[in-house]
Amino acid sequence: MSTLYTMVAPCFFGTESTLNFEVKRLGAENIQVTDGRVAFQGGAELIAAANLNLRTAERVLLLLATYKATTFDELFDGCYRIAWEELLPADAAFPVKGSSLSSQLSSVPACQSIVKKAIVKRLMAGHKTSTLPETGSVYKIRFALRKDTVEIYLDTSGDGLHKRGYRRNATLAPIKETLAAAIADLGRVRRDTLVQDPFCGSGTLVIEAAQKAMNLAPGLRRRFAAEHFDFIPADIWTQQRQKALSEVRTDAAFEGIGYDIDPAAVALANANAKLAGVGERCRFEVADVKDFAPLQNATVLTNPPYGERLGDASEATALAKTLGQVWQRHPAQGLYAITADAAFEDHFGKKAARRRKIYNGMIPCQLYMYYDAPKREKR
Repeated sequence: MSTLYTMVAPCFFGTESTLNFEVKRLGAENIQVTDGRVAFQGGAELIAAANLNLRTAERVLLLLATYKATTFDELFDGCYRIAWEELLPADAAFPVKGSSLSSQLSSVPACQSIVKKAIVKRLMAGHKTSTLPETGSVYKIRFALRKDTVEIYLDTSGDGLHKRGYRRNATLAPIKETLAAAIADLGRVRRDTLVQDPFCGSGTLVIEAAQKAMNLAPGLRRRFAAEHFDFIPADIWTQQRQKALSEVRTDAAFEGIGYDIDPAAVALANANAKLAGVGERCRFEVADVKDFAPLQNATVLTNPPYGERLGDASEATALAKTLGQVWQRHPAQGLYAITADAAFEDHFGKKAARRRKIYNGMIPCQLYMYYDAPKREKR
């Protein structure tokens, strides 16, 4: 019988429901949703599938142990009980990173060295060796102490999953790909959706919407740490990549159009779309928001410049006001704007149909959703 692994996928606060749906689609078992993360279970093939397919997860971690620890001895013993020799070869490099919150063991560097020591002792005993050269593949270990409960993880992703491999450079304060994917989901992007973005920057919102519409797995253009793990058969990755490729909807009628006042951003967005495999579905043009006229059947997904991104709050207010005026003249299918501007509705000139609190990193934002159907004039 194949091993059942417990995985934890962290995500942006406010995007848990989207990630939960994604995890269900992959056929995961025993799904548990808590603030900022979704835990689930599955075999080795799910480790590969989750890394390749999850759009809104930050990474995929294997949960190896959960236990109470208020002393360094307890921290050491719990970590030593993990069968590290079954996971890590004798030459594995295993850096340890962690965090501690509301716990008696509050010194992260001290906890780090205890966890490392426990792994070293267990590997030496398990592999019957007195030397661990750490010259082989990298196995990143993470620990999290919360209210005296320890969780020990093995990171299967390597670089964060927002690094899709298509964004070589980014404009100032870009939106993360994982957050953009969640907004595309909340904006109900389907295979035949027309998406427009008047503040496209490096194109992330439009590109993520295109990949979602085409069911193009976000991890197809990159590699993952677990591809070098000895306990995961290499052919699993090949199979899951082929499966993901076979599920791409090449017949999707999606179209994405982005505009930005900065020609450099537009050039970058067009280059990124090509690298992301959606160049034929997306186009980006230089334009000012005041000239923006959303098409009647369009869904507008946007991240209006604000605060840290812009440096001038009064300019941000003016842009939100202009966007509101544009919307009054051309009410399209829907408009979904994510911003840290708490007074966005006032500046925009209209109350949102719905709002959702989402954290963009550490910045509390709101996704303002406008989707009143445009009123048709009677003839």
